[in-house]
Amino acid sequence: MSHPRRPGNRKNVKKGFQFTLMVVGASGLGRTTFINTLCDAEVVPKRECEEPEMAHIEEGIKIKPYTVELDEDGVKISLTVVDTPGFGDMIDNEYCFQEILGYLEQQYDDILSEESRIKRNRRFRDNRVHALLYFIAPTGHSLREIDIELMKRLSPRINIIPVIGKSDSLTSGELADFKKRVMEDIAHHKIPIYNFPYDPEEDDDETVEENSELRSLLPFALIGCEEEVTVNGRKVRGRQYPWGVVEVDNPQHCDFVKLRYALLSSHFQDLKEITHDYLYENYRTEKLSRSTDSASDNDSGEEDEHSRLKEEQFKKEEGKLKEIEDRVQRELKEKQQELWTKEQQLMSLEAAQVQVQ
Repeated sequence: MSHPRRPGNRKNVKKGFQFTLMVVGASGLGRTTFINTLCDAEVVPKRECEEPEMAHIEEGIKIKPYTVELDEDGVKISLTVVDTPGFGDMIDNEYCFQEILGYLEQQYDDILSEESRIKRNRRFRDNRVHALLYFIAPTGHSLREIDIELMKRLSPRINIIPVIGKSDSLTSGELADFKKRVMEDIAHHKIPIYNFPYDPEEDDDETVEENSELRSLLPFALIGCEEEVTVNGRKVRGRQYPWGVVEVDNPQHCDFVKLRYALLSSHFQDLKEITHDYLYENYRTEKLSRSTDSASDNDSGEEDEHSRLKEEQFKKEEGKLKEIEDRVQRELKEKQQELWTKEQQLMSLEAAQVQVQ
């Protein structure tokens, strides 16, 4: 499952651009290290606890955006990385789902509000999130329930790209099998992810080949490391083990380099266009439809209230008429009784006169 293909994913950007990336995953999967490795700087500080006895207490999820200015081959990039520390740390993670979804939709609401203004703010910043990297634990088995639920809930609002954190904990064979099972789970649960879409009939051979290769790498195997080690006399970013070195920037060791290039160069425009033309437009339509339905319900409610008031007024008038009718009937009976009494008195007088005569 994937989002629709949008044209123009290989536009040449010369003046620089803005891109927003969200990173979600449970603690301990290397989110912070990945962000700092991606930006080649300490963008997100390491978590430190000054009171060891309080280290086990979880604070809950937090949404933390960090903005850094990058220069990729002469192109300026204003990259905002939205970190989500605390995700998955609770027994019940419903609040985590709601917080992340609420943040994504709030950015859409801000755009919708700005579009509705007569005079728009020239300094308005579009903070819509264009892609979400979801870190999967390298269990070697399959997706967990929390993984499936998170991706299913968020996929209607954002381009999801699944990745495997700390993939160097798996052997090459284990990693290949795990990737296959993850993608089978995603297909089985019909979860729409960003799978580097292409059209063999419309796209050139280079685009088809590139996207096919990137699709085959899903979920991307990631290794993060901010430190450098020496390998054969050269400095490389990597992790030193007793048996050797795992290099972050070596495509033979992990998929970091290809994912970074896709996010910040070859596919950023496609991700932005899908966000605006498909995900945002769907949300906008849903939001306006709900507003229209709500207005219709209010109108219907007003009509029902008006009918209810008219019915009550009618019942009051009907009650008054019944009271008048009852009063008239009573007065008529009283008059009839009075007349009958007078007739009886007259008849008695006539009878008495006859006897006297």
